Amino acid sequence: MPHLEGVSRDMAIQFPPTLDEYITADNPVRFIDAFVDQLDLQGLGFPRVIAATEGRPAYAPGDLLKLYIYGYLNRVRSSRLLERETQRNVEVMWLLKKLTPDHKTIADFRKDNPKALRQVCRDFTQLCKALELFGGELVAIDGSKFLAVNSRSRNFSREKLARALNDLEEKIARYLTELDQQDEHEPDLPPVTADALKVKIAHLRRRQEHYQTLQHQLEQSGEAQLSLTDPDSRSMPAGQGTSVGYNAQTAVDSKHKLIVAHEVTNAVTDQDQLAPMAIEAKQALGVTTLDATADKGYYDGEAVKQCLAQGITPYLPKPHTSINQKRGLYTKDDFSYDRNRDCYRCPQGAELGFRFATVENGRPMRYYATTACRTCAARALCTSNKGGRRITRWADEHLLDEMAERVKAHPEIVQQRKELSEHPFGTIKRTMVQAYFLLKGLLKVNAEMSLTVLAYNLKRAITILGVPKLIAAVT
Repeated sequence: MPHLEGVSRDMAIQFPPTLDEYITADNPVRFIDAFVDQLDLQGLGFPRVIAATEGRPAYAPGDLLKLYIYGYLNRVRSSRLLERETQRNVEVMWLLKKLTPDHKTIADFRKDNPKALRQVCRDFTQLCKALELFGGELVAIDGSKFLAVNSRSRNFSREKLARALNDLEEKIARYLTELDQQDEHEPDLPPVTADALKVKIAHLRRRQEHYQTLQHQLEQSGEAQLSLTDPDSRSMPAGQGTSVGYNAQTAVDSKHKLIVAHEVTNAVTDQDQLAPMAIEAKQALGVTTLDATADKGYYDGEAVKQCLAQGITPYLPKPHTSINQKRGLYTKDDFSYDRNRDCYRCPQGAELGFRFATVENGRPMRYYATTACRTCAARALCTSNKGGRRITRWADEHLLDEMAERVKAHPEIVQQRKELSEHPFGTIKRTMVQAYFLLKGLLKVNAEMSLTVLAYNLKRAITILGVPKLIAAVT
């Protein structure tokens, strides 16, 4: 049986007479077109919304915005690749009405409008809220590391610079020693050998001066790290190693796993991100109360206190960070607190009463101790302190105790965190291939993340409602 064969390339083909006939009614580009057309682009902060009366005509910002939303939705983020799509992709030809902006114009639009692009994402979030796609009851907060336009070799910490300078000093000393030995013991060697050593030493001296300059810049900045290509990026733990990038935070609603709020930071850890993300999510949802869950990396007493003050009930598992646990000794968790008597009871039954209050790192702390440690048979299992065991307690630690009780009573809320938070990050990084940023600086990478979040939420909304219903909601 013969293979399937195509038609002759010389055969005349009768194409549909209009581009519109190529685009089906449920094609996402129809919603992109309708969504952007109803936006108040001038109010969002885009320039050139009203065409100038003089000079060369410019591209309308709405057309370039449509191109970027389409690109992020279809894994095409590079300005050069987007330029190519305008010349060969029928969907893009329909969307832009056959306009073909060059890659420089496309790139400048994204680079020059970071704040306005973030507002577009917020507008789509509000559309999702109007369509009741958010539950508004529980959000899961999590962070993920995204690569920056900065290699590890161009990122420096104080320790890395100190090691580099120390290595250079050792190499220079070794070469100088070799040079002295040649002058003393091998005077008949060709001069080129000594000259080569001098060239190497000069090269090392230049590197040494470069690192010393970087060291001075780092000290002057007051930062812990210095990145040369993208100054805002930081080296941070990622997986089993480290990478230079950003820490992208999201708050995901539990109803349809849509992202309610997002923020890109260069914070190395997640510890200070709970309250800002939870408060931003609550404001976006427009609710009076909200439950929020996150992993152990967000555990922080002050953040929990801020959330509760804003009507947000946090559910965070408590991390086990006590060094006594590694030593096989009693930890603070082995001591029970009696709130009515304001005292602790140790595993052996002794009572640790309140001794004094102080302030440590801006936090009011209370100290508890007992004299029973002097004669306790289990002292070796408790402490090596000559004065006996002491327990410190944050003045508002009852808030953490209450949260522990909530987590114990509702473990299913904490269990939802993983399936809610990691689903969007997995889709963004794997399916959408957007695990890295193309721009530099916090302001611009936040705009990039907004386009990514908009594309993710749009994919979810199309899956849930379909294109026709979304178009009807904006027209």
